[in-house]
Order: sequence, then structure tokens, then C-alpha cells
Amino acid sequence: MSSRSAIRMTDAEVAAFLAEPRTLNVATLGSDGAIHLVAMWYAMRGDCPVFTTYRTSQKVANLRRDPRLSALVEAGESYDSLRGVELIGVAEIIDDPNEVLALVRQIGAHYGARGAGQDEARAAAKRVGIRLVPERVISWDHAKIGASQPSG
Repeated sequence: MSSRSAIRMTDAEVAAFLAEPRTLNVATLGSDGAIHLVAMWYAMRGDCPVFTTYRTSQKVANLRRDPRLSALVEAGESYDSLRGVELIGVAEIIDDPNEVLALVRQIGAHYGARGAGQDEARAAAKRVGIRLVPERVISWDHAKIGASQPSG
């Protein structure tokens, strides 16, 4: 068995890892081909991470031009505890105000934020939702091989 397959997470492990309140690092492509990388709070809807962002943000402009999206969620403080999931796919932009408001509330609750009522509605009015539909999932958990040192 290759070391790559030895550290791969199962589908259930990926789902459990992504269900935790972590940070989703999101990469889109700018018009000049440069990568635009930002950190976002997110929640899961099925197998798809979802997040909200200002409708006039650079990432939305990039996604309207080219829907390809890559994201990374990672954890670990030492080499033998490194875990991560990379998601490669396409973005679906959610413009429906009611769905965006539901996302604002879901993501806020996921990170322990208390509802702000009308403030949430005002915030949602300026935002869109983004659903990352994964086409490829790459995962790793170094604890599976008891790694203690990086190998060459």
C-alpha cells in the first residue's frame, strides 16, 4: 500500500472533519490567471460546503467569470497530527435572499454566533451564497501512519 493511500481519510472521516467549525481556504482564479485565496467560515449542506460573501467581492466576480473553485480545510500542530481535506470543483452562486439569510444563520450558529435578528437580514441582503460542488476530494491524516518526521 502506498503511503498516499495509507493516510487517506474514509468518506465518513472526511464528513466528520468537514462538519467541525474550521476555516475553509477558498481559491478562485482572477481575470489575469492569478489565484485569489481567502479564508471563509462555512457550513456543510450534504457533501457541499457553503459560505456567504459580499455580492461585489472579488471572489464572486471571479466565480461569475469562471466557476472553478478549490478549497482547503486543515488542522494539526505537528507533522504527525496533520489532517486536511482539499475540495476541487465548481461553485454555484446562490442569489435567493431567503436562502442566503438561511445560510447566514446556519453558518453563524455553526461557529457559535448568537442570532442578531434584523442585523442578519441586513447583512444577508448584501451577500450571496456560494455552494462548492466537489468533483474531486483529496484527504490526508498523518496520524494513520504514526508519522513522526517528514519523509523525503
